[in-house]
Amino acid sequence: MAQTTSNHTQNVSGWAAHDSSGKITPYNFKRRENGINDVTIKILYCGICHTDIHHVKNDWGITMYPVVPGHEITGIITKVGGNVTNLKVGDRAGVGCLAASCLNCEYCKEGEENYCDQLQFTYNGIFWDGSITYGGYSEFIVADYRYVVRVPENLAMDAAAPLLCAGITVYSPLKDNNLLDSPGPGPGKRIGIVGLGGLGHIAVKFGKAFGHHVTVISTSPSKEKEARDRLGADDFILSTNADQMQLKRRTLDFILDTVSAQHSLGPTLDLLKVKGTLVIVGAPEKPMDLPSFPLIFGKRAVKGSIIGGIKETQDMMDVCGKYNITCDIEVVNISQINEALDRLGKNDVKYRFVIDVAGKPSGL
Repeated sequence: MAQTTSNHTQNVSGWAAHDSSGKITPYNFKRRENGINDVTIKILYCGICHTDIHHVKNDWGITMYPVVPGHEITGIITKVGGNVTNLKVGDRAGVGCLAASCLNCEYCKEGEENYCDQLQFTYNGIFWDGSITYGGYSEFIVADYRYVVRVPENLAMDAAAPLLCAGITVYSPLKDNNLLDSPGPGPGKRIGIVGLGGLGHIAVKFGKAFGHHVTVISTSPSKEKEARDRLGADDFILSTNADQMQLKRRTLDFILDTVSAQHSLGPTLDLLKVKGTLVIVGAPEKPMDLPSFPLIFGKRAVKGSIIGGIKETQDMMDVCGKYNITCDIEVVNISQINEALDRLGKNDVKYRFVIDVAGKPSGL
């Protein structure tokens, strides 16, 4: 493993954390030359994901400093390699969490490279050449074309950026559970979304676009108005209200749990009909409580899911183009990154921060 190789000759201005304080400061580094399978992308916007906080503060004990975060990247292609036929200079492009995989295992061959044992991420990963990957808090990125998607022309590039992580994270389990197609006349499935944050608000938008009855499940009474009025949710359950939870027992076909705080799954499982499915996409640092009775007395299933493969991500972007779905965002400039990370840690954003990377350069 090396920070760079002899092929890393391009100077890049970026922004990195250098220790577990997590403070982001300007950082100049080198990227590889554009190879035959690469595209170079001028970064316009980069979303801020909660994963960025974990990495800059080394919460998971895996950070390789200095770390340049960012895996919700949108920009314009400025160079393409000789083997690249599906992308061209001037295209609107997106890069999500994936930078490399083995390309040969059963998962890679089936379009599920996000489950490859050799998966490497857009930042804090080890690329095929042995170099450390650096993410989207930077002026441009060189990416293998097999991990790049096109951004539909009708989607705003800033509001589309978080789709590369948050969007695909909630889209994939909906697809896996046959919830993508609008059922046509009459009601669709009854689906529940636990948590109304960066992931949850996109899940609500997808659920409504696909014709389903959507219920938001939250610990915050204040979320009801925004769930119903802002996002069009059909129902709201205050999960701390025992009467509401009892009233809604066995009413939902499917639940997507987006919460990253530790919580018990038992009460949520009781909301499912017999044979219902609960999918977890949130990642609490400590194990969640999973009682057996709600499972065995309801023949219910609990599953997990993480992002999606590139083909699936492109499909998701195209669906967003079709239904004009984007994230609700707050755009910040470079000088506001640390403030945004602090606020995100306090859940003080509706619903995703996006950095205007191509704005006027600013010190931190």
